Amino acid sequence: IWVVTPGGEKKIAAIGVRIRHWITFHGLSINIDPDLTHFDGIVPCGIAEYGVTSLKDLGLSVTAEQMDTALKRHFSDVFGLEQDFVATPAN
Repeated sequence: IWVVTPGGEKKIAAIGVRIRHWITFHGLSINIDPDLTHFDGIVPCGIAEYGVTSLKDLGLSVTAEQMDTALKRHFSDVFGLEQDFVATPAN
């Protein structure tokens, strides 16, 4: 998932899907407030001319809990589910 920043396009999130033996695995990763220097050696999606960013780097102060709440709400809205139905990740 990419965003346009003053420094050009940057990757802020990823959606992963794996299919193995007819079973699907999926996940979502959003950069909320990581140390972006850890991404210095990573070429996002193989596109060397673009970098990685985070919500904090874009000036947004969001906690993991706020992100979880927003994702659940919008997932429920998009797919017409009761919010209580949306699974919560195990710690």
